[in-house]
This record gives sequence, C-alpha cells and structure tokens, in this order.
Amino acid sequence: MNLLIKLLGTGVSLGAGLAGTKLVNTIWEKTTGQKPPTGKHEDVPTSLRSALTFALISASVSAIIQVLANRGTQRAIARFAKTQDIV
Repeated sequence: MNLLIKLLGTGVSLGAGLAGTKLVNTIWEKTTGQKPPTGKHEDVPTSLRSALTFALISASVSAIIQVLANRGTQRAIARFAKTQDIV
C-alpha cells in the first residue's frame, strides 16, 4: 500500500505540474499579449529579457509545486502508517 501512495503522489505531482505550466502560460499570454517563449514557436521573436523572465517564473512555480506535492505525499504516508498501526 505504501507503493500505491507513492505512485499516487507521483501522479498528483505530474498533474499539478501540467496544471502549473498551463497556468503560467495563460497568465503570461494575458499579461504580455504574446505567446510564452517556450522555443516551440521559432517565428515569434523574443528578447533575452522576456525569455529569462519566463524561465524564472516557470522554474519558481515548478519548484513550489514540487515541494507541495512532496509534502502532501509525506503527510499521506504518515497518515496511512498511523491508521495502519491502529487497525
């Protein structure tokens, strides 16, 4: 069952990462009026400043999501271990 919780934590982390990426991209588009500088759109010129700003924001959101997902998984494992001891 411990493996199941870890797999669930990984799935939650991946889902949260995808949602975070979508959120950052949407906010970037609404704020700047341009597509995010992801490197997929070769025809969209981007300045180094905007590319670095986007990278910094994306990395920050990714790190926050990773920390929150890890904490949530650890809490779930601890809660499961506590309830398993009771039963």
